[in-house]
Parts: sequence; structure tokens; C-alpha cells
Amino acid sequence: MIRSAAARQRGATAVEYGLLVALIAASIVISIVVFGGEVNALFEHTNASIDNAVSP
Repeated sequence: MIRSAAARQRGATAVEYGLLVALIAASIVISIVVFGGEVNALFEHTNASIDNAVSP
């Protein structure tokens, strides 16, 4: 009976970890979609600034 309860607890924990992983993955995808263009523009601007500083 105790082993059965422990097995159910492990199953519930695995489901909870699965939900956390899915939530983290979804938040990463949403962040990339929302901020992707702005971050790309920032890197392009930084790259252009470095190019101008190195070869005037």
C-alpha cells in the first residue's frame, strides 16, 4: 500500500515537471516572437557600430 502511494506520487511529480517544462518552453517561444525583431535590430546596430569603429 505504501509503495502504491509512492508510485502515484512519482507519477504526479513527473506530470508537474512536464507541465513546468511546457510552460517554460511556451514562454521562451512567446518571448522570441514578441522581442525577436527588436533584439535582431539591436544586434545589427551594434555590429554596424563596431564595424564603423574598426574601419573608419
